[in-house]
Amino acid sequence: MNEILSRAETLYQKPLMDLLFEAHQVHRTHHDPHEIQRCTLLSIKTGGCPENCSYCPQSAHYETGLDRHGLLDLGEVKAAVQNAKSNGAQRFCMGAAWRSIKDGPEFDQVIDMVKMVKGAEMEACVTLGMLTDSQAQRLKEAGLDAYNHNLDTSREYYSKIIQTRTYDDRLNTLKSVRKAGISVCCGGIIGMGESPKDRCALLAELACLDPQPESVPINMLIPVEGTPLAESQAIDPLELVRTIAVARILMPKSRVRLSAGRVSLSKEAQVLAFFAGANSIFLGEKLLTRPNPAPDADEALLESLRSGPRLDGPVAAALA
Repeated sequence: MNEILSRAETLYQKPLMDLLFEAHQVHRTHHDPHEIQRCTLLSIKTGGCPENCSYCPQSAHYETGLDRHGLLDLGEVKAAVQNAKSNGAQRFCMGAAWRSIKDGPEFDQVIDMVKMVKGAEMEACVTLGMLTDSQAQRLKEAGLDAYNHNLDTSREYYSKIIQTRTYDDRLNTLKSVRKAGISVCCGGIIGMGESPKDRCALLAELACLDPQPESVPINMLIPVEGTPLAESQAIDPLELVRTIAVARILMPKSRVRLSAGRVSLSKEAQVLAFFAGANSIFLGEKLLTRPNPAPDADEALLESLRSGPRLDGPVAAALA
């Protein structure tokens, strides 16, 4: 861990152009730089979570004005899956505001949801809080591809953000996921008042998981009125780019996901994040309960990454 942490800190402090050059070389070695996976994330159970995560509008500890709803029925989720697929999504992710899911009718319903997503020929990912070994095994048997369970921040900074669940609780859930043979989706959030050293420590913790996570979402805090982090100052987008670049170098084979907070980023900042090694985004106007770029904005963003404009277009004709 100490060696990886030292490497992360050294990388994070490099001149930005040097860091980007190295990260992009690593990215091209292990990935098609033109391929960006499109995902959709649906909140299947919203609000009332007993955890006190300082960033989360779904926590029962805070008054955020969020409309709570119980577990969606299978028909509602099926309609969302069909819509996501028609809009080009390749992975369908489902999130539920639970500390941990209990065995019983609701877990059985989630199992049916996973089977339905797989029946639509899409990758299936869920985030349901803490899991037992037997629950992870049932999800695997249903066809689940990936389980999301973020570490959020460094071990040292963690207690300043969450007090109702320990860092090791999170790592133990990841062990259950791995034991069942499910891919791990695990990342964190930047902009919560943590130091650059904390960001490096988070990336080192992720890079030291064996095997490394197949998926690493990097989120920017979206401050929510009513939560303890409501007055947090916006982070410089280049700090996000640095974080993604270091993640790409430390975890060369992982899919790095440019996740929450894109709504505050310019097109140019997002393109720089892709150059640094991000190769996945979430489609749809809402990411669980928070705003996400509009579909037409994302289509324009992705179109700008494709081939350049025709040279015999309107401008060329005007100059002829």
